[in-house]
Amino acid sequence: MPRDAVSASIDLFLEEMGSGRGSSSHTTLNYAVDLSQFADYLEGLGIGDPVGVEPSHVRGFIRDVVGFGYARSSAARKLSAIKSWFGFLQERGMITSNPAAGIRGPRLPGRLPRAISREDVEVLIEKGPAGREACRDKAAMELMYGSGLRVAETAALRWEEVDLEERWVRVMGKGEKERLVPMGRFAVKALREWKASCPDPSGPVFPGSRGGHITVRTLHRAVLKAASAAGLTGVTPHVLRHSFATHMLEGGANLRVLQELLGHESLVTTQKYLKVTIEQLRKSYTMAHPRAGSGDADDEGNDDPLRQ
Repeated sequence: MPRDAVSASIDLFLEEMGSGRGSSSHTTLNYAVDLSQFADYLEGLGIGDPVGVEPSHVRGFIRDVVGFGYARSSAARKLSAIKSWFGFLQERGMITSNPAAGIRGPRLPGRLPRAISREDVEVLIEKGPAGREACRDKAAMELMYGSGLRVAETAALRWEEVDLEERWVRVMGKGEKERLVPMGRFAVKALREWKASCPDPSGPVFPGSRGGHITVRTLHRAVLKAASAAGLTGVTPHVLRHSFATHMLEGGANLRVLQELLGHESLVTTQKYLKVTIEQLRKSYTMAHPRAGSGDADDEGNDDPLRQ
C-alpha cells in the first residue's frame, strides 16, 4: 500500500517546524530522518494513512530501533518526533487521537554531566587557541565557559546583543526564549580584542568564512583543537557549559539563579549539576579527612556522613 498520506502529512509537519515552531534546523533535520524511518516501518506493515496507526505499531517501531543497535537516546528522540508529528495532526483535525501519547520511551542511563577543573579551564583558554583564529576562539570559549552559553547560542550572537560596557549579553535560547546573561571581565576583555579585528563589528560576533554566522561545527572543532593543543582530552563546548554550571554551584550560586542563567525550562534539568558537586564534595572529603577512610566503615554508624 502506498504511504502517500503518511509522507504528505510528514512533509506538512516538517514544513511547519521549519517555519513557525521555533525549532532549529538541526532538530528539523533529525526529525525528518526519524519520521522517514517510521514511515518505512509503517509501509512494511501495509499502513499508508496516519489514521491507521495504533499504539502497538509505535511500540513495535521503538523496540526494533533499540534492537537494531541504536542508542536509547536516539530511540527516545525518534519517539519524541513521532509524538510531535501525531500531535500536529491532531491539532489539524487529521486524526482524532495521538497513538503515541501514552508511550514511554526507553529508560536512559543517568549520566552526570562532565566538568573540568578551574585550572584546566585556564590552561585551555590561555594556551589552547592558536593561529590566526586564536583571538576569535578565545572569545568564544570565554563566553561558553564564562557565561554558560550553548554553542549554538554563541554562534548566533550579533554585536548588537552584546553590551561590553554594562557586561551583559542578550541570548536567544531554545524555543526562541530570550534571556540576559552577565559577562565576566575576562570575556569582556577577549571580546574587545576580537571586536577590534573583527571584519564586521556591527554584524555577527563570530562571522563565518562565507558570510553570515559561524557554524556550530566550526566552533566545536575550534574547542577540540584548543583542547588538544593544551593537552586536554574530551573537552567540547558542552563540557565548558557544564563546567560553568558546576563551578557556579561550588561557589555558592542559587539553583534558581543558575536555572535562569542556563536558560533551562525546568529546574529538574539544572539539579543534575547539584549532584555533580555533591559527588565531588564526597570525593574531596574522603581524600582529605584523616578519619574519612577509603573503604567500608568498620563499625555501624561510621558510614560516610555525606552519603545520601
